[in-house]
Amino acid sequence: MRIGIVCPYSWDVPGGVQFHIRDLAEHLIRLGHEVSVLAPADDDTPLPPYVVSAGRAVPVPYNGSVARLNFGFLSAARVRRWLHDGTFDVIHIHEPASPSLGLLTCWAAQGPIVATFHTSNPRSRAMVAAYSILQAALEKISARIAVSEYARRTLVEHLGGDAVVIPNGVDVDFFAGARPRAEWQGETIGFMGRIDEPRKGLPVLMGALPKILAERPGTRLLVAGRGDEEEAVASLPKEMRSRVEFLGMISDEDKARFLRSVDLYVAPNTGGESFGIILVEAMSAGAPVLASDLDAFAQVLDQGAAGELFANEDADALAAAAVRLLGDPKRREELRTRGSAHVRRFDWSTVGADILSVYETVTDGAAAVAADERSGLRARLGLIRD
Repeated sequence: MRIGIVCPYSWDVPGGVQFHIRDLAEHLIRLGHEVSVLAPADDDTPLPPYVVSAGRAVPVPYNGSVARLNFGFLSAARVRRWLHDGTFDVIHIHEPASPSLGLLTCWAAQGPIVATFHTSNPRSRAMVAAYSILQAALEKISARIAVSEYARRTLVEHLGGDAVVIPNGVDVDFFAGARPRAEWQGETIGFMGRIDEPRKGLPVLMGALPKILAERPGTRLLVAGRGDEEEAVASLPKEMRSRVEFLGMISDEDKARFLRSVDLYVAPNTGGESFGIILVEAMSAGAPVLASDLDAFAQVLDQGAAGELFANEDADALAAAAVRLLGDPKRREELRTRGSAHVRRFDWSTVGADILSVYETVTDGAAAVAADERSGLRARLGLIRD
């Protein structure tokens, strides 16, 4: 099958949607499909052979974060050229409601279109205001996927229609087979995310750290991600700042080793999450997970059975739960076991098959419609006899 996938966000600024698209494309290629991904990217960005650049993106604040999007006449021309050259059997657009390549592709594409909705934002005024502009494009979509029940709810409430829920995928064995690093082991708490993005929750974790260290002074916090490190620890007493180690941006291989190494992975995100791919990666690596009780996180963690939850934005609750888990190796081992079993439902062997099933449904439907149209044309021309 020839599959075209559209990424709305800049390929050179890593994020959950980009990782999902990358892993989906590589999974499909391993299965023997021909895949091309169209994505915004700076001119000097090294790209995999299956990615086609649509040009540089611009940063746009959205849903508590900053999305780097690509839109305009030049982008539209590149979309049309990519569609012409690709002659795809199916187009898979991610975030078609964002003012980026997905929307441009919806306008330009012919044939079967599958759309995946990632955003969970039940109070999106922008989406409501843009409905009339989006409607014509969205009506061309043959099938809709939402990565979680909360992304599906956002779609239903703001744009109408419905979607099948297929979660984000993870290569579970890649994380499970990673080798721990000794320097990241021993009374360690892990955090991964953009340091200077408040909704990732690092300030909440920093607020909890003094109480954690008061009870367990040997604890270290390992932080992986980009941002202002000095600002991140500014709220901590100076004598505690040495207990925080910043690793900067790390490779996929080191991410897996990081998650295999820490005693506890903490996800203190405060909102704007529709899924929680880092939780799935952490469980895949065997890390016990402690996360804020966002609806999407609770769903990923099987309502607390596969990982523990604390009250969102409550640093005291985070500290109490972290101290208890760090002091209870039996409970951490229980979470590892439950998480490792639960996470199999998110492996690409399952998620990829579900997505391919959607592709096959829409392409079979398009073929049936085309056959009916050819039959009708032949009948009108008198080429069909009883």
